[in-house]
Amino acid sequence: MNTKELNFAYKVRHALNENLDNLPASTNERLASARNTALSHKKKSMPARALAPQSTFAGHVDGLFSAPISWIGRMSFAVPVIVLAAGLIGIYQFEQRRHISDIAEIDALVLSDELPLSAYLDHGFNAYLANRGE
Repeated sequence: MNTKELNFAYKVRHALNENLDNLPASTNERLASARNTALSHKKKSMPARALAPQSTFAGHVDGLFSAPISWIGRMSFAVPVIVLAAGLIGIYQFEQRRHISDIAEIDALVLSDELPLSAYLDHGFNAYLANRGE
């Protein structure tokens, strides 16, 4: 629920609670019987169960770090880290090449004089060149 819905629910509950004393006795009896019917159809709550292979207390880490880690366990940590690092390096290299090619394209257009002379007088073009040539 978002904040507006929650505030609306509180306002409705408050309005219903204010007029609770003004309800006729027959309505109160019908509401009480409906509540009892609903409670009779409610499923009984089951206690939560958890599997604890050995008795463990909070802060008790006797065998947690003393057991040797197998090579599969080490690889299950190392492989994702290596893949992530390779991916980040690849993204960096791709962005660098794209940036260099953009600068080279602008330089080639400027040096080949394919741009009109008015482009050099345009302040927006100078700002564009300054931003693209970071």
